Amino acid sequence: MFFFVMIFSGFFFLIGKVYDDPWGYLMIGLLISLISSIGSYYFSDKLILMTVKAIPADKREYFNFYTVTENLAISSGLPMPKLYVIDDPSPNAFATGRDDKHAIVCATTGLLEMMNRGELEGVIGHELSHIKNYDMLVMSIVSVLVGTIALISDWVIRRIWWGRSNREERNNVNPIFYILFIVSLILTPLVATLIQLSISRKREFLADASSALLTRNPKGLISALQKLNVYDRPLASATNSTAHLFIVNPLKQDKSIMSRFSNLFSTHPPVEERIKILRSI
Repeated sequence: MFFFVMIFSGFFFLIGKVYDDPWGYLMIGLLISLISSIGSYYFSDKLILMTVKAIPADKREYFNFYTVTENLAISSGLPMPKLYVIDDPSPNAFATGRDDKHAIVCATTGLLEMMNRGELEGVIGHELSHIKNYDMLVMSIVSVLVGTIALISDWVIRRIWWGRSNREERNNVNPIFYILFIVSLILTPLVATLIQLSISRKREFLADASSALLTRNPKGLISALQKLNVYDRPLASATNSTAHLFIVNPLKQDKSIMSRFSNLFSTHPPVEERIKILRSI
């Protein structure tokens, strides 16, 4: 969060350099980033659930979902999280919330239909591990902050190229600062995304290991990951800003040569590598 605030504020400082008010814009950047950080702490879970179109899970309809989660929550010493479902055949799941007392575990209907009880335990154990390790708080906040940075960057780009009133201002700007400003427009969302990716990948490995420790059955999670890896249909309500929350990448995975380069910027480590590590436990 500190790095996000610094990047965001520095970005606004450069905007101020272009418009001859660097410290004023710096204060605006600090204010927006702080409000975004605090707001994401308290409301990121609600925004995410609304984005992915999740609804509360009915206990009678999703009995296994409830009982598996309840049993594992007791074993891990966590309060029972609220359960939500996404009506989508693409199998996936995620956890969100600001702490273990306000935690939410969400699964797609496709996952609940596809997994047997042992596999479901592995998936739920993974998500409860995110809760216990406070990963869902960090990743939920990151999701909102990355989205805010991308939104502001897009707004500034549109103002530069389509605004009429600021053309004269741009002509009076020091060319060095103007070039630096344009570069920052491109790099700031990229750097924010790279921070997001580095956090997400490391926490996925930790959650896998923690799930195996909690369930004492790494084979359940291995089998679940194998099923998830085979299914290549994307989750309809998933976006780039929420993809890092899920147990596997909810966006469509292309197996072509070009995609191997793009996978370097994936929100998740390769499933094959995760399975390899779990088998060594």
